Amino acid sequence: MVQQGVFGTALPQIASHEGSGTVVAVGGAEAEKRGFKVGDRVMVGIPLHPCGSCHDCLGPETQTQYCTNLEGHVGVMTDGCFAEYVKADCRSTTPLPNEVSFLSAAPLACAGRTVWRAVLLAGLKKGEWLCIVGSGGGLGHLGLQFAKSLGLQIIGVDARDEGLALTKENGADVVVDARKGKEEAVKEVQSVTNGMGADATITLSDHPTAAGLACAVTKMHGTMVQIAQPDEVTIPFQEIIFRDIRIRGSLICSQEESSGMLKQIAEHGVTAKTVPFHGLDKVFELVDMVHGGKIQGKAVIIVDEQQIEDEKKLGAKF
Repeated sequence: MVQQGVFGTALPQIASHEGSGTVVAVGGAEAEKRGFKVGDRVMVGIPLHPCGSCHDCLGPETQTQYCTNLEGHVGVMTDGCFAEYVKADCRSTTPLPNEVSFLSAAPLACAGRTVWRAVLLAGLKKGEWLCIVGSGGGLGHLGLQFAKSLGLQIIGVDARDEGLALTKENGADVVVDARKGKEEAVKEVQSVTNGMGADATITLSDHPTAAGLACAVTKMHGTMVQIAQPDEVTIPFQEIIFRDIRIRGSLICSQEESSGMLKQIAEHGVTAKTVPFHGLDKVFELVDMVHGGKIQGKAVIIVDEQQIEDEKKLGAKF
């Protein structure tokens, strides 16, 4: 979307809005107040310099990431993480537990934060059914693990062989191939949910029919959380009017929610599946792989090999 001009980004600009690394400098009293110091391992915050005075900044903590009066978002409107050094805002940057590795934390900065909040917004209790449409991608495989760690039963829906394989690998209780069509998908979901449908659904696929499918497999009066960002989200009116499907949108995580996500990972062993590329000169290879649609999980650039070696001494295992 940056390349296509969706955000009005002034180019050239350093890419990538997801990153993790070690603090090399701390600026300002706010960072010191929050306890950041040189040497800390962190997951980069995406919002840069929110205003601190608007309705969202002053409202519930879980709305702070919605501030529109900010300098920009790292890697979207300001220089990003395909670099040796990145400037991030302490108010949205999160310290890493020793258990969580840099390789996992980098994609967690956006993909992890985004799907974690989607699972929270689904509002389900242990044992209830969550369906994830687009379960076999970078966000999907994390969402499956998050949901599993919270004790939910999971239905994964995907339309690619690679995605279906990753869905199974990450613990979905039921796997549905969307290529069979909406009617068959609804039938398969209802067959394991006593004819009701999933208690809530998260849409991660930007396919034109994905949102409609997600609503169709959700029980009446259930919630569909829309995360994918196609140009238009198309949902048949019957799902909203006749079946009372409630639709929510969501944007990354607040600081408090981010800390909760990392705590959950450290305790339950959620792991981001990554395809590492070594060195910034591999950026174009990475982009080609991602755009090719064959990748499982998230592609990651390792900028500083020494940091990866150093964290092994801390016991980083996820």
